[in-house]
Amino acid sequence: MSLKKIKIGMGQILVEGGEPERNLERAEKMIGEAAGQGCDLVLLPETMDLAWTHPSALTQAQAVPGPFSERLCRKAKEYGIYICSGLTEKENGRTYNTAILINRQGEIILKYHKINCLVVEQPFYEVGQTLNVVVTEFGNIGVNICADNYADGLAIGHTLARMGAQLILSPSSWTVDYSVTEEDDPYKKKWILPYSTLAKLYDIVIAGTTSVGYIVGGPYEGKKSVGCSLIIGKNGIIAQGHFNEFAGELIIAEFEIPERKLKGTAIGEQMKKQGYSFS
Repeated sequence: MSLKKIKIGMGQILVEGGEPERNLERAEKMIGEAAGQGCDLVLLPETMDLAWTHPSALTQAQAVPGPFSERLCRKAKEYGIYICSGLTEKENGRTYNTAILINRQGEIILKYHKINCLVVEQPFYEVGQTLNVVVTEFGNIGVNICADNYADGLAIGHTLARMGAQLILSPSSWTVDYSVTEEDDPYKKKWILPYSTLAKLYDIVIAGTTSVGYIVGGPYEGKKSVGCSLIIGKNGIIAQGHFNEFAGELIIAEFEIPERKLKGTAIGEQMKKQGYSFS
């Protein structure tokens, strides 16, 4: 059973540290391309305005709502498309690694601060304190960010699923050492396995879009983001981006949103039947 089909565009764009104007221009172009191909929603990378852990996060972060988020809101309204994107946010004097979900009317309907912050990013971003799921025309959507889906952070995905999420969107910035190539395939255990764990347990879909490009500035300078954006459901990979640090691409996938009728302890009982142990 399913509620509806959704067509998602994963906007795997080049993100340059401290270059919000160029990054936002690329994002806007990708949004237009996704809309032109009939996408209902476009998913953009983590901190796509200033880049993940770039020192500019401490000096150039903007409020949400603010000038960067408003540009995305205008595009959502212009094209009648949902947009989920990572941004760097300044709120009450603190900086957050933030993700927002914007509806077709250009309204921010969900804002989330990353919880499972890596040690290396903690000098740049405060740890988030809330999780949210929002009801949309496609069903219940939850949002997290990148390392929230690490194996040691799966409690976040478990919680979103328990809150009723049928689709989890995850702006991401997956990085590897400069010497890693496609043949090394660093993503199976790090991303495909935890995504698949949640998708199979709860019959949900998880989508993560990451950036591409070499990292300049900050603690990860010299590493690279190589794409491989993912959408995974209970039956496996629905869509995957290319391993490519040099250029962006739009990855499009259309799939059914799973219908989830179980709530509360009924979810746990079903998980036990699937062989999941809580001890």
